[in-house]
Amino acid sequence: MKKIYLIPTLIFYTIQVSTAQLSMEVYDIFQNKCMSCHSNANQQGGLDLEGSGSNVALKALDVYNNIVGKTPNTNTHAITEGYQYIYKGRPDLSYIFRKINGTFEPSIILDSNLEGDQMPLSQPELTDIEKELIRQWILLGAPWQNNDANLATDYVDQIPALVNEYYNGNGLASFPNGAPAAPDPSEGFQVKMGPFYLNPAGQDFSEIELFQKYALDLPADVDVNRIDMQISSFSHHFIIYNFPVAFASNSIDPGFRLDPDHSAISLTTAVQEATDLELPQGTAFIWDNDMVLDLNSHYINYDASNTYQAEVYFNVYTQPAGTAIQEMKTDLLLKSDIFIPNNGNQYDFDKSEFGGGTRYVWGLMGHTHQWGTDYKMYLRNANGSKGELIYDASCTLDGAPGCVAPFYDYQHIPIRYFDNLYPLPMNPGFIHSASYVNNGPNNVWFGPTSDDEMMVMVMMYTTDTTGLNLFTSLEDLDEPIQQEVQVFPNPMYDEATVVLPEGMTDARFSLFNATGQEVRRIGSISDSIFTFQNNNLPRGIYFYRVEGRDGKYATGKISIE
Repeated sequence: MKKIYLIPTLIFYTIQVSTAQLSMEVYDIFQNKCMSCHSNANQQGGLDLEGSGSNVALKALDVYNNIVGKTPNTNTHAITEGYQYIYKGRPDLSYIFRKINGTFEPSIILDSNLEGDQMPLSQPELTDIEKELIRQWILLGAPWQNNDANLATDYVDQIPALVNEYYNGNGLASFPNGAPAAPDPSEGFQVKMGPFYLNPAGQDFSEIELFQKYALDLPADVDVNRIDMQISSFSHHFIIYNFPVAFASNSIDPGFRLDPDHSAISLTTAVQEATDLELPQGTAFIWDNDMVLDLNSHYINYDASNTYQAEVYFNVYTQPAGTAIQEMKTDLLLKSDIFIPNNGNQYDFDKSEFGGGTRYVWGLMGHTHQWGTDYKMYLRNANGSKGELIYDASCTLDGAPGCVAPFYDYQHIPIRYFDNLYPLPMNPGFIHSASYVNNGPNNVWFGPTSDDEMMVMVMMYTTDTTGLNLFTSLEDLDEPIQQEVQVFPNPMYDEATVVLPEGMTDARFSLFNATGQEVRRIGSISDSIFTFQNNNLPRGIYFYRVEGRDGKYATGKISIE
């Protein structure tokens, strides 16, 4: 985590929150907004939010012990759904938050017929700041003392100031237009991680990587054939892990945490940018109804003036268990013994992976941090040497080797997809290779933050293809499934019109400069004709890629005058 200490700009709030406990902030909100119905003398619904004791601290502790982890026994629906008054780490399962939420968190909808009316009834509704403070407290695991949380105490101390800054107009949102639409319940469900808040760039906690245990509690086992992951451009990565054994997560505390604590964990998938993973037909991730996920989000605030609200959404599309013919698996393959001195020289590292059987590969993605300059994967020859190149992260369009203008962008490393799966014999296996040039102030080793380095290969694959179609040669895989796209005028000046082929739906348009950097993106295009603007792009030759939801795509070249 980046640790640069600057003089605080909000002196008033810095002093105010330096000794305040977030739990006491929440207790004060209860006193200001809930006492007409939930005092010692008037305990409607059996809920006392005033508490008993000889002083404020004891009263607050009494309330804490009566609501955190406790079932609201007066409401049958809440009992059936497994709600608690305050459910550590889960605002959606916290009955008190559901009652005060209103429209603040759109994904949480109070059923007044089953859960009762929104609260408070006879006092003003809680402000967004008050609701956010309660939500943050729950997401942190509802700590009694700030140092009880699984995050750095100095970060928890400043949450009130961060929240006030954001809601008083000095903030940026990951999703300024609101949350992405959730699937229809007949198709799947949506999971949200966050929000959490980051200081402006250059300050302490302008970058943070968090983990969160998330119990699914599904009504039945499911096959997952698509995961649409939505993260902002300020996200460095998002990873979905899972605990393969139910009891393995019992020792992991609820709420946000800094410690990966992955002594018993498996990987579902990992991305570095918003990605819609639609698995090949006949394959699926296999999720048990009681699966416990571990969500890993890494955000960096690049804005020097505003507090950043970091969020992640992912839509999970399901089908009945047993529908898929083959299970999709994911491995996180890493080399941790890397050391890159800050002398400006290039350092290269290789890692061989081999064993038995065959992996039928669907997706490959390398991962480094800022000093990475290249990531490749080769077939491994029988003598242990590098064979054919099958993944090149410098080919930013799709990771397929042989691109015209290679350029390595560590923040947008591509996934190479083999839609019909590529047979990879694990004997002799493969070699993944990464290169680094460190021009920074310090030597670096393997580590989790952007000031450290990483060498990680993500591989998604099946171990069998019975019932599936399979390409038999790499040459076949290199042939793009082309679609005819018209772009005019070409050369373009202020704007150009793009005409999509018939049947291409939910398309995404990307424009790249001659070095391979993406300079324009338009997502979720529903019309067959659309325009894109020049917006002062420099004159020169550019390359475009248009890809439909079915994976079919077109590439081409356009000149900007």
